[in-house]
Amino acid sequence: MTNAKPRLALAIGILCISVFPILVKLNLTGGLISAFYRMAIAAALLLPYVLITGKFKLPRTNILILAIVCGLLFASDVAVWNISIQHSSATQATLLTNLSPVWVGVGSFLFLKNKPATNFWIGTLIAIFGMITLVGFQFFLNLDFNMAFLLAILSGVLYAVYMLVSKNVLSEMDVLSFMLVTLITSTLFLGIICFVTNEPFTGFSNAGWIVLFIQGIVCQLIAWFLISYATQNMRTTRVSLSLLGQAVLATILAWLFLDEQITLQMIIGGLILLLGIRTTFYGKTLSIKNILGKS
Repeated sequence: MTNAKPRLALAIGILCISVFPILVKLNLTGGLISAFYRMAIAAALLLPYVLITGKFKLPRTNILILAIVCGLLFASDVAVWNISIQHSSATQATLLTNLSPVWVGVGSFLFLKNKPATNFWIGTLIAIFGMITLVGFQFFLNLDFNMAFLLAILSGVLYAVYMLVSKNVLSEMDVLSFMLVTLITSTLFLGIICFVTNEPFTGFSNAGWIVLFIQGIVCQLIAWFLISYATQNMRTTRVSLSLLGQAVLATILAWLFLDEQITLQMIIGGLILLLGIRTTFYGKTLSIKNILGKS
């Protein structure tokens, strides 16, 4: 029961970030400026609350520096991912970025005391196979091994490093203080990138601004508060792999709101992916009976 709250928080957080691809597909704003406002709006809402309530606690200098590094890593991940999408397909960028659980597992094995269990590696393989099935095997015949390919891989690596570093920081820093530092850092960093690349900061339609606020409030502030709480109380490997579940939820939401078709292959792929995620949550030795849920 002790893990019930973090798991519930993670599930709701994943649901919140699953809305993001649907909003992006509306194409009401540019990719980089969308990322900037996602961070800026969340920071603008969180800052007065944290300061007025006195909930911000300044950590030790080395922990504060690591929190700032987390903000730079997260912002870089978003920026690189958006650039990758602009120079390839969203499917390729998303799939390659979602290899991040593999890099989290490798990083945990090399640098953390709690090594990934065998169940994690088995679950990762199952989940990645599910992701491939969800996307479609024919997709890999059209992969372009170019700069966009490398940027998408880099995005997954950046996110994996973020997860590993944030786990260390959150062991000594409360979630709200951590979020405030990372959001301000990400906002400043992305703001500079948007300024240098001449991204427009204004001139959006009313619908565009509404979408930006939904991204900032739901997809960033609420989602990453819950995910950070889960990261603080769960294994990083489990959190990172569970985040793959957003691919399934995003597919369902696209079907409901964008009239995108769901095929039998996508359903099978989604079920395999969820099976892989479920596999990682077994604390005992894996067996076929465990996977199938039999007693």
